[in-house]
Amino acid sequence: MGSNQCEDEKPIHKVTIESFCIGKYEITVKEYKTFCNATNRQMPSWEPIGGWIDTHPMANLTFDDAVVFCKWLSDLTKVEYRLPTEAEWEYAARGGNISKGYLYSGSDNVDEVAVYGHNSGGQTHKVGSKKPNELGLYDMSGNVWEWCYDIYSATYYSESPNFNPKGPSIGNYHVLRGGAWGMNAWDCRVTSRYESGPDYRNRNRGFRIVSNNK
Repeated sequence: MGSNQCEDEKPIHKVTIESFCIGKYEITVKEYKTFCNATNRQMPSWEPIGGWIDTHPMANLTFDDAVVFCKWLSDLTKVEYRLPTEAEWEYAARGGNISKGYLYSGSDNVDEVAVYGHNSGGQTHKVGSKKPNELGLYDMSGNVWEWCYDIYSATYYSESPNFNPKGPSIGNYHVLRGGAWGMNAWDCRVTSRYESGPDYRNRNRGFRIVSNNK
């Protein structure tokens, strides 16, 4: 986990995590609409360019929005869903135990796997429109930043436990991973880290879900 390319990605360290399942795609507009309709919740007022398109990743979401969605889905299905830890996210983005060590999730060529600033046309694209990574996961580089459950700390890697790390216990910001449609290739690397307040809303932020249930 980590890299030598940015201070908050240092040091490179080994991590062991328990088995988990992770969404093949980012949560889509259609899926989030279903949640809003079921809970009488309003869609975010700031729509993406082109409006809400069902097959695109849901964007303009806060950390708190993502957590509430996971709770609703868990109650509905009787299966526990949640946001990934940062370690789970990076493990999946790297391709898990069949990783080929790519810079981006599934390739060293960012255009093959990511919707980002150079090729997005200023908006999200349909989920799964780019090449998947080694595990068959789409858009872990690009399209929208993905919220992780961990609290962010620039120095956490120097003190992280080597089994199931879950981030610092206190802090004001949460981790975002993967880059987005308006970002550069650097932000789409599998090791790139970003942070934001849990109630901050932006058109380039979404999420995908995980579960420990098989």
